Amino acid sequence: MALEAYRQKRDFAKTKEPRGKAATRKGSSFVIQKHDATRLHYDFRLEMDGVLKSWAVTKGPSLVAGEKRLAVHVEDHPLEYGEFEGTIPKGEYGGGTVIVWDRGQWTPIGDAKRAYAKGHLEFELEGAKLSGRWHLVKMRGKPGEKRENWLLIKGEDESARPPDAPDILEEAPVSVKTGRGITEVEHERPGWSSKTGKISKSRRKATAEGNGAAAHTIAASPKSVLTTAGPVKGGTKASLPAFVEPALATLVMAPPSGERWLHEIKFDGYRLQVRISGGRAKLLTRSGLDWTGRFGKALAAKLAALPVSTAIFDGELVVENGSGSSDFSLLQADLAERRSDRFALYLFDLLYLDGMDLRDVPLIDRKARLRDIIAGSGGDSLRFSEHFDEPGDLVMRHACRLSLEGIVSKERKAPYRSGRGKTWTKSKCSARQEFVIAGYVPSTISRRAIGSLVLGVHEKGGLRHVGRVGTGFTARVAEDLYRRLDKIRSSENPFADRLTTDELRQVRFVEPSVVAEVEFRAWTGDRHLRHASFRGIRDDKPAAEIVREGAEDSPTRPSTMTKVKLTHPDRIYWPQEGVTKEGLANYYSEVWRFIAPHIVGRPLALVRCPTGITGETFFQKHAWKGINSSIRQFSDPTAPDEEPFLGVDDIDGLIGLVQSATLEIHPWGSTTADWERPDRIIMDLDPGDGIEWPEVIDAALEVRQRLEQSGLSAFLKTSGGKGLHVVSPLTPDADWAAVKAFTKGLADVMATDKPERYVSTITKSKRRGKILIDYLRNQRGATAVAPYSPRARPGAGVSTPIDWAELSPEIGPAHFTVENIPKRLAALTADPWGDFRKAAAPLEPPAGARRRKR
Repeated sequence: MALEAYRQKRDFAKTKEPRGKAATRKGSSFVIQKHDATRLHYDFRLEMDGVLKSWAVTKGPSLVAGEKRLAVHVEDHPLEYGEFEGTIPKGEYGGGTVIVWDRGQWTPIGDAKRAYAKGHLEFELEGAKLSGRWHLVKMRGKPGEKRENWLLIKGEDESARPPDAPDILEEAPVSVKTGRGITEVEHERPGWSSKTGKISKSRRKATAEGNGAAAHTIAASPKSVLTTAGPVKGGTKASLPAFVEPALATLVMAPPSGERWLHEIKFDGYRLQVRISGGRAKLLTRSGLDWTGRFGKALAAKLAALPVSTAIFDGELVVENGSGSSDFSLLQADLAERRSDRFALYLFDLLYLDGMDLRDVPLIDRKARLRDIIAGSGGDSLRFSEHFDEPGDLVMRHACRLSLEGIVSKERKAPYRSGRGKTWTKSKCSARQEFVIAGYVPSTISRRAIGSLVLGVHEKGGLRHVGRVGTGFTARVAEDLYRRLDKIRSSENPFADRLTTDELRQVRFVEPSVVAEVEFRAWTGDRHLRHASFRGIRDDKPAAEIVREGAEDSPTRPSTMTKVKLTHPDRIYWPQEGVTKEGLANYYSEVWRFIAPHIVGRPLALVRCPTGITGETFFQKHAWKGINSSIRQFSDPTAPDEEPFLGVDDIDGLIGLVQSATLEIHPWGSTTADWERPDRIIMDLDPGDGIEWPEVIDAALEVRQRLEQSGLSAFLKTSGGKGLHVVSPLTPDADWAAVKAFTKGLADVMATDKPERYVSTITKSKRRGKILIDYLRNQRGATAVAPYSPRARPGAGVSTPIDWAELSPEIGPAHFTVENIPKRLAALTADPWGDFRKAAAPLEPPAGARRRKR
């Protein structure tokens, strides 16, 4: 019998371990039990052939790819053992304490039985703590050796961690079943938890198939937060209601003010209603569709493990980008790739709890109880949505300066009411809403991809044309949209209004049934979208409900006009971010008045990427064949016979650079009006390996102090890459040699005063654990990336001027991007570099250098 060895080793009159029997059903569960016996180890168990195949992993699993952990093969265990958590009496086999450290589903890669017999199992885990690809490899045994040794090895994938990352065993030491640690279980009586009450047995339930049916089952019947914290005042006894239509916020131009309002960050994801009942968690869209299965089992498992019996939560599921902002495009990409490790669910309301309907309870009280429920339960993927009591305009301004989507303001004492009302309002940092896709224009560079989408809204009894969106698509999304839309092509024009010849050119109409979310800068005078960028498909919203949001109050702005015509506007320059040539041109149109003072009338060095950042890159200072006629060329007065340098005089010149695939712009520190006397100093702070961001901040503050001691003003910008640039405007009196000597002296003094922190030599071998004070930008012909220039790197980061008051850990070197800079600029009450030229001063030797000469 499969469990004979298991039963022979145990006296079930003395131990609470299940006797169990081999099951006939087929399942794919796994469990890891943390077992403090003679020595602490982790029991790794995979469901196969109606039992749990088991290995004792002496040091526990490691998330470092390739790191081998000894796994001793032990006897098969019954499936019921996967729920066991408690103590095994001393003197009995395995005597000690056991907790359920992780559990979930496993998927073999290939034939599991054959792989197990051959001694090399390859599989994927989807648990609360472990995920991704793994290997179990049988080692060749020595003659006479009784135990069967295997190795547990993490595969190389996105869920792997680098060697210096936190150890998952230390990071998440407690039970996923009851939240208890080993010492807590050791001192609690069998079958009882001080955290969850009685630990009852429950039948294991197979995961249902079909859309959204993967609700996760837990064995515990947790002790309710309601009983531990008392009933919520104002709640009404009631049975669990059916789907509750969500409360919706009304769009307003500015957030409300006053003490009766609280303010939350507006998230950029999927609105979800979480329903917990019978040990199962379901995630429903705002229209009631069950999407539990789309978000993976790990999130549902964490929700099901919350200390409630029945509950309804309101929240939003997001994926956050590198700067910590929620990003709907990233969420869409992760769903398309079936990736769930970056999901974060923010819960902001509690509608029902353990037999009590809380919808008439004041919001502030509902949130207080919600905070108690989530505290310590969800880890990084399950979060409480904090709120702010500061004035709404202050919260809004801060959110927009950080390039967030906006804020939601709520009456703190209001009940929860379904539908769109006035007790919830939303204020957006940039215009954004859903549109109906009525057609598409094929790509000019790919046979089976879209180049742009033709959009509309329902208005005045018909579908009205609002323009196109031609950026924001990754190559994969453009191909997926083509496949999807090509299946619903239509010979009929779905618009009620008449389209111009230009609006009809190359359009393939489709059935108006698919909804896209789009961000845009404003409405034009003819009520079309200006500078639109695709954010994702909204399968959770019906096309028939899409109308123009707040259009009467939305700003209208004239476009920055240019005569330059873009060819292949849908060419993707930043593949992961979906920024196209058209998107870059839109960006420069938005920032023209900010970037112009730093590039007009200067020799420029350019980074050109004709096929985007993943293709060939050219660093060019001189003209090339076919250069756009809007780009200026002028000769160096010291070398009139050499190739001319490049520059721009106006917006046409800048868009001409875009047409020529220029992704980065690096101006000289002097103008063509005075080549030999620079009008600025640039100190580039470049962190070596091992340097943390706060150390770069400290370095910038020190450079500022030294420049100001020398009588110069100091302005700050991110590099768009790894570091910071401190820039001082000069009256153009000193020549290049003097400026270079000054900056070299400043860098050398800092490196001499703090050799453990700074270095002034470019040699890479000397830079580890230190910050390079790079002064070499300050010599004739040298350049530095311009303020507001993007970088030709993943992320589409932008070198961004910021105020010294903004310098903090929440704004990293690549925080601002092509996508979010216009949102930031629209929110600024003052340009951080608005007084740059007024602050120009003559050059003096650095204070440190003066001291050393005495």
